[in-house]
Amino acid sequence: MHTIPVTSIKGIGPVKGRVLQEEAGIVTVEDLLYYAPRRYLDRSSIKRIIDTFAENEVTVAGTIVSVKIVPARRRMLRVEITDGTDTLAGIFFAGLSFFEKIFVPGEFILFSGVIKVFRGKQIVHPDFDFLDDNSEYKSINTGRIIPLYRSSETLRKSGFDSRGFRRLIRSALDLYREMITDPLDSNILKKYNMLPLKQAISGIHYPDTFEHIEKCRIRLAFNEVFFMQYYMAVSRIIISNRASKPSTGFDTGLLKAFIAELSFDLTGDQQKALEEITEDLRSTVPMNRLLQGDVGTGKTVIALASALIPVSAGRQAAIMVPTEILASQHYITALKLLPPSVKCELLSGSMKKKEKDKVYASLSTGETHIVIGTHALIQSGLKFRDLAYIIIDEQHRFGVEQRAKLRSKGEDTDLLVMTATPIPRSLSMTLYADMDVSYLRQKPLNRNIIETLSFPESRIKGIYNSISRYISQGRQVFYVLPLIEESEKVDLKSAEETYVTLKENVFPQHRTALIHGRLPQNQKDEIMDLFRKGDIDILVSTTVIEVGIDIPNANVMVIHHAERFGLAQIHQLRGRVGRGEHKSFCILIHPDNISIEAQERIRILTENSDGFSISELDLKIRGSGQLVGTKQHGLSDFEFTDLARDMDIIKSAKKEVDQIIKKHPPINSETGKIDNPHISEFMKGLRSKRILEILS
Repeated sequence: MHTIPVTSIKGIGPVKGRVLQEEAGIVTVEDLLYYAPRRYLDRSSIKRIIDTFAENEVTVAGTIVSVKIVPARRRMLRVEITDGTDTLAGIFFAGLSFFEKIFVPGEFILFSGVIKVFRGKQIVHPDFDFLDDNSEYKSINTGRIIPLYRSSETLRKSGFDSRGFRRLIRSALDLYREMITDPLDSNILKKYNMLPLKQAISGIHYPDTFEHIEKCRIRLAFNEVFFMQYYMAVSRIIISNRASKPSTGFDTGLLKAFIAELSFDLTGDQQKALEEITEDLRSTVPMNRLLQGDVGTGKTVIALASALIPVSAGRQAAIMVPTEILASQHYITALKLLPPSVKCELLSGSMKKKEKDKVYASLSTGETHIVIGTHALIQSGLKFRDLAYIIIDEQHRFGVEQRAKLRSKGEDTDLLVMTATPIPRSLSMTLYADMDVSYLRQKPLNRNIIETLSFPESRIKGIYNSISRYISQGRQVFYVLPLIEESEKVDLKSAEETYVTLKENVFPQHRTALIHGRLPQNQKDEIMDLFRKGDIDILVSTTVIEVGIDIPNANVMVIHHAERFGLAQIHQLRGRVGRGEHKSFCILIHPDNISIEAQERIRILTENSDGFSISELDLKIRGSGQLVGTKQHGLSDFEFTDLARDMDIIKSAKKEVDQIIKKHPPINSETGKIDNPHISEFMKGLRSKRILEILS
């Protein structure tokens, strides 16, 4: 089925097929059958319109009785529906010409949203779905479960609203259901009491009960996790059997001298991680290791220390980071810590051509031993004399393709990826099953504990007074505002307005500056340099300062609109303080009225300073779809797996993968080549094609 085009279904020609591909990623019949409903509707979730009241969030169903554009201070479209008990209007202020065409009197429709009362009951820009016919409308009252699908405006214009998807998927099941083959052994299904694949795919679209939906989801989630872990495990075995990396005699004298010159002792975790990395670097198998470190546990020192191992053998190392601010920070640290005999260079996109050419030349001749840079390191014109070791910091900011490009600049290069956002265990067992993992949990003894406090906006004057007091003591302050991708323009305007208010009205006596990602790089560098020198008292910022900024004199981190940030992101931000000798604070400001969920998230942060436990809680609260890094790893293709609650499924899948690989090793022990019919057999039943492409 993964080769049958969706255009083979009657009514889907080239034009509609292109819309399905571009808007929903649906190319084949298999893609269509795995297009998961976004939610389901049953009679218990439908309210009679007469039973709805102001500020209720509801779903109502009814017949469209009128559609008209209302000339008012702001033109709007009013779509009135009735269910026989009362009337309600859907109000639309945008896309009027489109909506006027698709809403037709006599159609049966669902509206979802918050009830407002203004000249009758209304919902402004409701979510909506059309129902198929009168019988389906009536069946809501007899308990039928109806799937609702994700649909963009373009899809709707082509007839692919939820109603259109239901019809299309029904046709696909009628035509191709019997072609669905099950890649899993029946014994595995029996062992875990799972549905056959054919039943699970049918049931996810046409379930009998909500319990039935969950059984179908569990089976499909098992498939996703099983295959990802299987191919991760196979790829790891294949890499291990290459044994092609030259075995070089490293001189540890340079590393020992580096450690001896440090002004602090390495923690136990740092020593263990360095030993594990050293062993990998000495091995004939290319290293593939993840270094997970909590905020402030000293990953940069481990990166620089381990880079000295290939350097001691006359080879080169590259450290790639996501931002120029972080690259500059690491470069400054490297110049302080590395011995004079080791030449380290900085390479970034904003450097002048003459400066870049100089770095390019010194890397090609081998004169430069270690280079620290941004995406500039993967430019096609950059050549290394002998790149042996790659370190990628804040690895979740890079796609797989970018990592592969840098790795291709050397031969059988060792790879260390680092993250200061600890990864929940369920993510580690899926995304990083092909990697060895080292952990940094211990913080240096000289790191101060950061006290985290939260206040409603009604107490903001008191917060301003505290900020002034700390500045008068000679300290500096970060003042962070959200910049969320979906509302970037609005957020940026808000950040600029807040900066003006703070600078002109609240703290006119203090030196205040603004930094955000849209500023030219030379301006960002200039502002950070002034802040680092102590010439700026308050740095108003978006999350551009989330990682890598090391200003020991800054001991106050204010996060405004804390309710809009994830737990792990706030944990990262507050790690920017607590780096000097003075007691440090993280102050979370939120509106006076926030949801119970937001209150709980803020409470967790005020009571918890362990990044590993915070990452697990963040996963439970926000779900895997919103976690940093999931895009780059293909988790957007995990339609059915919920990493926050499917740990048992992940463990069971891993157990079965381990047993299958033990029984059917992918490498032939005699020939040393891939020789396992199970791999090609599993390929036939593999849904996660995009995950496979990513892994390859």
